[in-house]
Parts: sequence; structure tokens; C-alpha cells
Amino acid sequence: MKLITTITEIRKIVTEWKKAGKSVGLVPTMGYLHEGHQSLIQKAHAENDEVVVSVFVNPTQFSANEDLSSYPRNIENDLEKSREAGASVIFHPDVSEMYPEGYNTYIEAFGVTEVLEGASRPTHFRGVTTVVGKLFNIIQPDRAYFGQKDAQQAAVIEQMVRDLNFPVAVVRCPIIREADGLAKSSRNVYLSAEERQAALVLSHALKLAKKMLEQGEKSAATIRHAMTEKIQQEPLAVIDYIKIVDDRTLRDVRVIEAPVLIPIAVRIGNTRLIDNFVFGRTE
Repeated sequence: MKLITTITEIRKIVTEWKKAGKSVGLVPTMGYLHEGHQSLIQKAHAENDEVVVSVFVNPTQFSANEDLSSYPRNIENDLEKSREAGASVIFHPDVSEMYPEGYNTYIEAFGVTEVLEGASRPTHFRGVTTVVGKLFNIIQPDRAYFGQKDAQQAAVIEQMVRDLNFPVAVVRCPIIREADGLAKSSRNVYLSAEERQAALVLSHALKLAKKMLEQGEKSAATIRHAMTEKIQQEPLAVIDYIKIVDDRTLRDVRVIEAPVLIPIAVRIGNTRLIDNFVFGRTE
């Protein structure tokens, strides 16, 4: 498995694959890969002839108050995890390769970006859509794979693909969890042992919401109140948001009658964690 660092070289490789009639899957990541990322690579490997894993810590999706330099990185681990999961190549460009001097063009989506994560990180999704749009243009994959844990990101990319007519199928993959229920995340490495235990309150709150929905509760306010009480029982947890939104538009709902997404963001110590689940989706 090759490590490719330039746009010219990855385009040359993909062009050769395409000439041979091969399908190409793309798994965009910011590295520090774990089993959640591997599940995306494995699905891409199962559905495509060749798989590109991009490893790029994208500076344009970090807000001014977020420490880009401290984001965990380990390219040797990323190579090993990608190889194990069936990737063909890793595309690992420098920032100057993706954003050369004088770069000043961005892709910006609206409607699904101003809520949830976008409410507190107003420039975040402009960075996401721009870098993913560039990756789609550079690699020209048949399919691209995104995790459900970042549900809003997947919705934003789906909208971008529809609106800008990218010839790419966006594939959502399920959340991968630790045995005790914590959603796998590169940010989990920041948690102390005590914080790691406290972080279980996220999945516990989501399980409570799911149980209430299955028992017929339709009031979003009632469910949010129960989830809030649950999380506030954990002294180390500080709620950023608890939402119940339409699964497609990401807009708040009051009465639950159609498929909904229940996303939460909670700070455990200095680490901000997100999690979610979808209720009522049939596919």
C-alpha cells in the first residue's frame, strides 16, 4: 500500500484504475484512525475495486478557539489501520499542497449548516465542504464513505453532492462503539480515566431517549428534559446541546411524527464529544 503526498501522483494512479475499468471508493479522514474509520474502509473495500483513504488535518474547518496543532496525529498508525482494513493507497498531502499560496476559493452550504455544530462553529462546515469538494475533484471517486457519528457532516455533504451535481454516491456507515457504549472518536484520547468513565453518560442519555420513543413518547420537550436530567447527574459533564431534529432538514421538531435525529454535544472536562441516533428511519 502506497503513501501518496501529491495531487499529481494520486490523479495518475486513479486515472490508471479508471482506464482499467475499476471502481474507486474514497474514505476522507483527518487521521488518527481507529476501528470506526476502519469500518468505513472495510465497507469501501467490499463495494469498490480500489480504495483511497485521505489523511489530512484540514485547517479550514477549525475555529479560531480550537487548537489545530494539538489535534492527534500518527501517520504510521494510519498506514497500518488502513492496510488492515483493505485500503489501496493513503493520500496524505501537506497543507501547502491543498491550499497553495494565494488560495481563496471556498464552497459554502446553507440550511443544514447553521444549526447544531454550525451554531457554535460558524466557519466549520465551509471548511468541510471545501476540502471534501476538492477531494472529490482530485480523486473522482464512485463512492465516498462517511460515519453516522458525524451525522450533520454527512447531511451537509449529501446536500453539496445534490446541489453541485457531483457524480459521487455518499454512503453513510453506522456508529462504531466501545464495548461499554462510548462512540469511538479520535478525541477520546484526550480523556483521563475518570473522564473516560464520565463520558458514558452520552450513550446512557441516548439509550433513555430511545426507550422513551419506543414506549410511545411523542413530545420532544419531554424527551429532552429527561436526557438533560440524566446528563446533569454526571458532575464532569457540561451540556452544549441536546436536540431532536427532522432527520432530513435538521430543523427542530416539537412533536415526533417522522424520522428524527437526536444529536447531542457534551463537554467532559476540556473535551467536547458528540453522539447521536436516528429514530424512525426505515432504510
